[in-house]
Amino acid sequence: MQKIKNIAVIAHVDHGKTTLVDQLLQQSGTYEAHQEVQERAMDSNDIEKERGITILSKNTAITYGDHKINIIDTPGHADFGGEVERVLKMVDGVLMLVDAQEGVMPQTKFVLKKAIELGLIPVVVINKIDKDGAEPDRVLDEMFDLLVALDANEEQLEFPVLYAAARDGYAKWDMDDENKDMTPLFEAILEKVPYPEGSPDNDTQAQVFTLDNDNFVGRIGITRIFNGKIKKGDEYILVKASGEKTKSRVSKLIGFKGLERTEIDEAEAGDIVAIAGFADIDVGDSICDAQNPVPLDPMHVEEPTLSVIMSVNDGPLAGTEGKHVTSNKIRERLEKEMETNIAMRMEPLGDASFKVSGRGELQIGILAENMRREGFEFLLARPEVVVKEENGVKMEPFEHLVVDVPEEFQGVAIEKLGKRKAEMTSLTPMPDGTVRIEFEIPARGLIGFRSEFLTDTKGEGIMNHSFIEYRPYSGTVVSRTPGALVSMDNGEAVAFSIFNLQARGTLFIKPQEKVYNGMVIGESARPGDLDVNPLKGKQLTNMRTSGADDAIKLVPPREITLESAMEWIEDDELIEITPESIRIRKRHLDPTIRKRMARDKKNLEKS
Repeated sequence: MQKIKNIAVIAHVDHGKTTLVDQLLQQSGTYEAHQEVQERAMDSNDIEKERGITILSKNTAITYGDHKINIIDTPGHADFGGEVERVLKMVDGVLMLVDAQEGVMPQTKFVLKKAIELGLIPVVVINKIDKDGAEPDRVLDEMFDLLVALDANEEQLEFPVLYAAARDGYAKWDMDDENKDMTPLFEAILEKVPYPEGSPDNDTQAQVFTLDNDNFVGRIGITRIFNGKIKKGDEYILVKASGEKTKSRVSKLIGFKGLERTEIDEAEAGDIVAIAGFADIDVGDSICDAQNPVPLDPMHVEEPTLSVIMSVNDGPLAGTEGKHVTSNKIRERLEKEMETNIAMRMEPLGDASFKVSGRGELQIGILAENMRREGFEFLLARPEVVVKEENGVKMEPFEHLVVDVPEEFQGVAIEKLGKRKAEMTSLTPMPDGTVRIEFEIPARGLIGFRSEFLTDTKGEGIMNHSFIEYRPYSGTVVSRTPGALVSMDNGEAVAFSIFNLQARGTLFIKPQEKVYNGMVIGESARPGDLDVNPLKGKQLTNMRTSGADDAIKLVPPREITLESAMEWIEDDELIEITPESIRIRKRHLDPTIRKRMARDKKNLEKS
């Protein structure tokens, strides 16, 4: 029987999970000598590489001595909390990473709480001890206090602690030890993480915790075997969460080693493998023995808290830049996404639009960015929170928000968040001259706050948030103050006109850019929208005057990214997303309809 250890690497975003897994892969001798390996090898898709964040949990396996260690690298962002929760049910221990300077952050609390509830013993790794501001002793005290606050049992409170600098490839039991390699961490995993329970001789029981897709074999379920064996070519029963049972044969069994997947014929209790052959396999489904099917408990998946309407692009420039522009294509792509991404939901709304719900702006933004890169063209409305009704009371999601700001900006941060219905719960001065302030805030209040917060703190503020619970609705929240500069004509923008509009506000466009009636071309310096003409050229005469030929000086336009547009827009605006451009436009392009709508809204508010 194989000796197996199953661990997940959990931490707050940017505390070094993927870099640590890199080192474990390299120092365990899993790579061949001739294999070239890039940095952060586990972040495999383009967006993960560009942003340096993990979006999907991924698994790998290393061999250390006579042990096989299955490692799952998890995302650290609150938007992907559903991924982390599922993964923790599949492992027998966790490596809990904490930054030696930042210490315990909201996502540290979130992931650790889930691990403690499942009875897992954390191996605490205080990472980045090579930082100038590192304070490992303070961070260790914070971790201990957090475990006490989370009602950890005696065994969990006696957690092992290692000090590491994953980037430099070393870990040690004591701060005074020599900086050598990752051996202490391998020892900790082998000593402290329990072996999987269950026996290969029992009836087969396995559970799917994440999905993959293959153009040749269809859906693949990445599965942890809890009992028994799974053999290629044998028949098993798939039990869905609803209790529905289907019988099918395993057409392909895939094992993991390093970054490679290899076909195998058999796997036994405790191992993590990928299984193909079940057409409607889903996360949380159990694969059971054909003669005696005993399913495992189905998984609870967190509900989405944010939704956005995605619709077909109907603007004047529709179809000029994208390849897939019809509602059928958009629907097919969204359905494909829902197959593997169980934390998201999609419902068609009839008028060539779809309501997509997820855990946060980042998750929805990444889906939109992926679609854009695949050649899709579509419109996105302003994100809205998912509101529930319980016993006749309107409920909305609340978030736990932690902001780290330099001392001089704490006043402005507290004032702005107060307007967004945030309640301050604690304020702690940090050793590096910053202040850590904690709030409880409706999720609505966070929409559009990040860019304003970065401007107010001159780019030095850090904010993190995680979902707490649904609470009664807290009334209206302040939104964007400045109005929009809206183009009143179709054509190409002219430098002379842009120069004259600079006094009116901040522009989003540059000369020769295509604009159309109803497109937002800038942010007005005052409240209220303003219709402007960016196509107006200079009036030429046959007279020459001394000031006539002064050079036109243009201020560089503000660059619009998908995230900044999602934060900036109001309810009457949409984002037009194409493979080449991101534009903001009014929902109704006709100015007379816009004026009528604004008048009706005003009258409604008065009454």
